[in-house]
Amino acid sequence: MTYDVTLDRSASASQAGAAVRTARRVRVVRHTTAVLALALLGACASKESGYGVGPQAERAAEIQQAGRDPAPDAPDVYLDLIRRMQSEGLYYASLAHIDAFEKQYGVKSDTILMRADALRMTDQPQAAADAYTKLLQTPLASRGYRGLGLIAGAAGDFTQATQQLLEAARLAPTDALTLSDLGYARLCEGDVNGARVPLMKAAELDRSNPKIISNVALYLLADGDNKRASALMDQQKFAPDVRAAIRRDAAKVAAAERAQQSVAQAQQDARIAPVASAQAPGPAPRLLQRFSQ
Repeated sequence: MTYDVTLDRSASASQAGAAVRTARRVRVVRHTTAVLALALLGACASKESGYGVGPQAERAAEIQQAGRDPAPDAPDVYLDLIRRMQSEGLYYASLAHIDAFEKQYGVKSDTILMRADALRMTDQPQAAADAYTKLLQTPLASRGYRGLGLIAGAAGDFTQATQQLLEAARLAPTDALTLSDLGYARLCEGDVNGARVPLMKAAELDRSNPKIISNVALYLLADGDNKRASALMDQQKFAPDVRAAIRRDAAKVAAAERAQQSVAQAQQDARIAPVASAQAPGPAPRLLQRFSQ
């Protein structure tokens, strides 16, 4: 009986020792695996830095992978994916995904807007204008008018651009980009005075947008305030090529302003001429002079 108990105890001790040894081996294997994993990660990191893979390339790879992945099940997630594609400049890919979204979930105001923007950015102005026009009876009407204004401006029709952007600003009076676009269209039209208020509104609504600030600098140059324009560009640390582009645009605005003034003068002369020819010799009545003006 005593022998059996001793044997059982020896067996138990042997089993316990085996368990301890097994546990140690598992810990060693795990430690070795962890060390190898860290080494591999270090090698990958070294290779990545050696090949110069930067954040922009990583984002491009993520977007490219997103384009290959199946479409998300949730419509809001899918719309966010399409918006991200457009923010990365992948407008052609976004058009394909807009088609897929509308096939699965139907046409929505957001998809019409994104389609219109993509069509405009892929040089399809007529199709883009048709899409923007569909937005005019929706809650996104201001974006529709803004898009139509941008299309008109790209075609050089700044009068039409101003009209469309005025309506967009009326519907969305605190949209800084719309106000900036309106101010720029007026500058290109030669209406320097008319550009001041929308551009100053835009600058105070969004002080960090470089496009808005560059339009303000353009206005200051066109208005003859070279000192303030230079100070603003210095403050914003504009690159030399950006400054040169703004000054070239200022020269174009000055030419457009002179042309507009010439047209206005010609129209005024045309209105005055018939009255002057119809007057009898001698001084005209004072009231007639004021009325004709």
